[in-house]
Amino acid sequence: MTWLVTGGAGYIGAHVVRAFQSEGMPVAVIDDLSSGHASFVPDGVPFVRGSLLDAGARHSALGGDDIRGVVHLAGFKYAGKSVEVPLHTYEQNVEGTRLLLEAMTEHGVDALVFSSSAGVYGTPDVDLVTEHTPVAPESPYGESKLVGEWMIRDVARVTALRHTSLRYFNVVGSGYDDVLDTSPHNLFPLVLKALTDGVTPSINGDDYPTPDGTCIRDYLHVADLAGAHVTAARALEAGRPLEPVYNLGSGDGVSVREIMAGISRITGHAFEPTIRGRRPGDPARIVASGDLAARDLGWEMRSTLDDMVASAWRSWSSANA
Repeated sequence: MTWLVTGGAGYIGAHVVRAFQSEGMPVAVIDDLSSGHASFVPDGVPFVRGSLLDAGARHSALGGDDIRGVVHLAGFKYAGKSVEVPLHTYEQNVEGTRLLLEAMTEHGVDALVFSSSAGVYGTPDVDLVTEHTPVAPESPYGESKLVGEWMIRDVARVTALRHTSLRYFNVVGSGYDDVLDTSPHNLFPLVLKALTDGVTPSINGDDYPTPDGTCIRDYLHVADLAGAHVTAARALEAGRPLEPVYNLGSGDGVSVREIMAGISRITGHAFEPTIRGRRPGDPARIVASGDLAARDLGWEMRSTLDDMVASAWRSWSSANA
C-alpha cells in the first residue's frame, strides 16, 4: 500500500516522506513547488509536479501504483498573510481539499491523514488547549483548515473513508541537514536569517502577562511530528479506529525570549533581541495537551528545546554554507 503525500516537497512534507521511508512504507509525492523544493524529495520517490487544482496532476498522482492512502499537507500555510489574500487561501486550502476528496473517491482511495492546525482555535481563553476547546478561527487560514475537517467528516458519513486530522502548533527544527524551514514568516528561519545577515533579531512585545513578558507558544520538533503521521497512517491501514482530530502539543510552552536565548546559546551568536510593539491579535499563551495523541498515536516530545534549535541551525548552516 503506497501513501501519497500532498505537499511532500515542503519542509514538513519532506520529513513525512522520509518518515514513511524509514518505516519501509512505499510513498509518493505531489507538490507544485510554490513553497516546496524538488531537492527535498528523495531519489526514487514517485513525484508529480503539479497542483491539486489541476485535474491532470491530481489524477496522475492518485492513479499511481497501489495508492491507497493520502497524507494531505498541501496548501497555503501562512496565517497572517491569509488575511491579505483570503480568496487565494480558500482556493488552495478549501477547493484543493474538496477536489482531492472527490478524486480519492473516484480512485477508491479510502484513508486520509489531514494536516490541520492550531489556527482553528483562534485565541483560546484556557491555559491548556484540548480537542474539546471551542474552535474560533481568526484568519482565513484557520477557517480553511476547519472547513477541511468538516468536509472530510461529511464525506466519511457517506463513503468508506477512514480518516483523522492532526492539529499542530509551532513546528521547528530539522531531522535532516538537507531539509530546512524556508518560510519567510516563521520564527526560527527569521531569527537565523537575521543572524546570518548580521541583524539583531527582534521580539514583538515584552509586556504580556507571562513570566518573562513574552508570548508563550508550543514548539514541536518536525521529526516527532512526521512520525505521528506515519503512526496514524498505520492505524488507518490496520482498521483501528481513531479520533477525528488530535492535538499534537507538548503540554508545556516556551516563551519567545527563551527561544532567543536558546538560539544565542546554540549558535554562538551572542545578542540581546530588540523589542518592538505587540502585533495585533497575538495571544499571550497558546499551549496544547497531547494526551489524546499519546494514548492513540504514541505521541511524545522526544526533543528538547536545544535539540530543536541545534537541528535547525545545522540545516540552516548547511544550506547557507
